[in-house]
Amino acid sequence: MSGYKPTGRHREKVLTPAAVRNLKPGFHSDGGNLYLKVDPSGARRWIVRLNVQGKRRDIGLGSAAVVSLLEAREQALQHRKAARVGEDPLAAKRRLQAIPSFEEAANHYIEHRRGGWKSEKHRKQWSASLEKYAYPIMGSLQVSKVDSADILRVLDPIWVDLNETANRVRQRIGLILKWAIARGFRTDNPADAVQQALAKRDGSKRQRMKALPYDEVANAIDKVTESKASDATKLAFQFLVHTACRSGEVRGALWSEVDLAKRVWTVSADRMKAGKQHRVPLNDAAAAVLERAKALKQEDVDLVFPSTRGKPLSDMTLSKLMKELGIAAVPHGFRSSFRDWAAEQTSYPERVAEFALAHVIKDKAEAAYARSDLLDKRKSLMADWGQFLAERPTKSTI
Repeated sequence: MSGYKPTGRHREKVLTPAAVRNLKPGFHSDGGNLYLKVDPSGARRWIVRLNVQGKRRDIGLGSAAVVSLLEAREQALQHRKAARVGEDPLAAKRRLQAIPSFEEAANHYIEHRRGGWKSEKHRKQWSASLEKYAYPIMGSLQVSKVDSADILRVLDPIWVDLNETANRVRQRIGLILKWAIARGFRTDNPADAVQQALAKRDGSKRQRMKALPYDEVANAIDKVTESKASDATKLAFQFLVHTACRSGEVRGALWSEVDLAKRVWTVSADRMKAGKQHRVPLNDAAAAVLERAKALKQEDVDLVFPSTRGKPLSDMTLSKLMKELGIAAVPHGFRSSFRDWAAEQTSYPERVAEFALAHVIKDKAEAAYARSDLLDKRKSLMADWGQFLAERPTKSTI
């Protein structure tokens, strides 16, 4: 080594700011294990040289153009203290540098759950929501540095107008931070606390999903049947009403899921909201819809209600049609119409109606003993629903 290095009794704080700027190439000691290395090019950087458990460690502190003399001395002091108790500052620095960004952590978490997603669509929804709302604000932050203020910056703009989306984003951020905790990248989860800091929603302004009274449903079927909509759209709507299933389940219905002989449509778990296979009993009207839908079959297309391009109908197809026809409801609302009818016009147990809607039993202890999906009882319920719709006199307006 050559350069500005004192001899004799060890001294500290040897260098001055002027010396730092003007020293010639070499390795210059400031004392306290801190050195300034000046390259022939004139580049200057700080180095702490320590002995940790019998091994020499040279730890870079950054460029002297960025890190001041005082800052370098403070960092050197902290490293000396760590080395004195047996810690390896270089290893700690490498661990710190290995901490992923929030976006990288999210990608690791999403990949870690490969095979556990309800469907590929659900995985894409996860990624899309984080890309749209979280990454622009905190994606580049190390996952260890994400705090409640960062999460609030993500959620505040969408908490009132897009509350359901905001809650999902908050939950997803929380799960990613839990992943980071499990891998030692952080020790706390600020996502658990931020909800208390967000404005409460005004429940009085919450709008219920639009649904028809059950005695107006038959008229809605007639309106759609008499409309100029495509055959696939008309049949999909009728099938949705008679099965009381969700729009996505109906639009994605496959012939390979249907057993017309047994009058059962089995929706696979990856297409169900609860991630659990759902058997749907087909009443006479639903079975008749499927018979007519055979005419829509396209080569190499398994969809029951395909669009003209052989793809599933758009999620807006049914909604737009109902709006154009003046039907004061949304597709999902017919599940509500069915549920009201079952409660008010039949004596079937509540659980039978809930199973018909593929609702999950919230009580975990009760769910553990619910081995049957009550298919036989639901066959009778759906048959009665079909008979009610067939016999109910329609009205001239909705």
